[in-house]
Amino acid sequence: MTLLREGASNGILNVTISPAFAAKWLLPRIEDYQQRWPDIDVRLETSLKLLDFTALGMDVGIRYGLGHWEGLQAERLMSEEVFPVCAPSLIAINPAINCLTGVTQQTLIHDLSMEQHKDFVTWDRWLRRFNVQAIARKPGLRINSSAAVLQAAVEGHGIALARSIMVDDDLKSGRLVRLCPEVSLASPLSYYLVYRPGCDSLPKIAYFREWIVEQASRFNAAHPPACQAD
Repeated sequence: MTLLREGASNGILNVTISPAFAAKWLLPRIEDYQQRWPDIDVRLETSLKLLDFTALGMDVGIRYGLGHWEGLQAERLMSEEVFPVCAPSLIAINPAINCLTGVTQQTLIHDLSMEQHKDFVTWDRWLRRFNVQAIARKPGLRINSSAAVLQAAVEGHGIALARSIMVDDDLKSGRLVRLCPEVSLASPLSYYLVYRPGCDSLPKIAYFREWIVEQASRFNAAHPPACQAD
């Protein structure tokens, strides 16, 4: 559990969130929240598990899915696209990979973090959408962390199937480049703010909700959707 801003006097906000979303999206923005409400401690419980809010004292969470979790109110924050990315060095030595058939000739980095979710976009599903032969038996690199998948791509270990929200900073910094820019697939899954029904009026939850909705709206405005889900 990560503790931010120790010593606040007006309460603690317990947030459950995936490690990858915390690292890639929330933490780069959290300073703005702390500046607005410096007397609230934010504790991040980074876990891929669906935690019991009541038993563990969670106030809010960010979850990735279809928006239905028993006993929780869910507000959609952001949707995303899915597309291949690689390190600039990889495409520099092999420009032919910047097309669908070229991609399949390389080492593919598979994200196993949500492999049990039937709507999670895998390499097989993405390639089938564009009528490319499935690669289920093709050797590759398989990792159960979305952040680690992107880091493996940054280090040149292969081509990752990136989620646009997770990879945004890596693209802006030039650590990764997008391949096959003419094709993309909208993920059926989205990011949701979740909390127990009736708790959104509590000040510390209301403040966080106001802030994260604003941040998500800014992100959405800067990244309009470019495709439709299959």
